[in-house]
Amino acid sequence: MRQGILVFTLSGYMKAEEVAELKALFDADYRKIVLDLRDVRLADRDAVKFLRECEAGGMKLENCPAYVRVWMEREKI
Repeated sequence: MRQGILVFTLSGYMKAEEVAELKALFDADYRKIVLDLRDVRLADRDAVKFLRECEAGGMKLENCPAYVRVWMEREKI
């Protein structure tokens, strides 16, 4: 926790099953949550859509892998 900000560090492979669990956890104010994605190695489409929605809702994504960032941008189209 950083000055009232909750930091979640994610690792490994993010897929639909994990997205459902994270959605259940994050029913709070997204502006008070930071996702550290430094150790995420793979992400499926559901995970990328979820991350894009989180960021659009005000959540901060730290250390987002470049391929995930590019994919998130493409999903906007």
